[in-house]
Amino acid sequence: MKAVFLDRDGVINKERGEYTYRLDDFELIGEVATAITMIKSRGFKVIVITNQAGISRGLYTVEQMKACHAILQEACQGLVDDIYYAPLHPSVSESLARKPGTLMFERAIVKYDIDTTSSWMVGDKMRDLIPAKALGIKTILVGDQPMGKEADYHRKDLFSCLDLID
Repeated sequence: MKAVFLDRDGVINKERGEYTYRLDDFELIGEVATAITMIKSRGFKVIVITNQAGISRGLYTVEQMKACHAILQEACQGLVDDIYYAPLHPSVSESLARKPGTLMFERAIVKYDIDTTSSWMVGDKMRDLIPAKALGIKTILVGDQPMGKEADYHRKDLFSCLDLID
């Protein structure tokens, strides 16, 4: 099985520079739903990997986060196969799951029997790409950040990654 791993904020929904947990603030970027539909049509699992430290910091609840994810699933007609989130913040507790740790990826790889060499990670920050690179997953940086050694490719947004993901 091959997969496309997606960071959430900055890849799926607009990065606001602060925690996004209110439904009014959860705004999908461009043609995200179309991109996910096309990725699925190419035989990939679609798995979201997201740090959600605002939960442990008491800024929002798991239920508020899941309500945002429900908007994503509705827009994509339920095509997102799984969503892994790391709720801890280093100021509260360390976590191996939190990116740049690899645990969320490793759990998905085992659960879905994912071939990492046929898979992709799309993120808007280098910390999104570090664990993927460590696991042999090809990486795409989206947005305005300059490329670093963790990024194999750079594109404007998820939709513009479709020329690479096959």
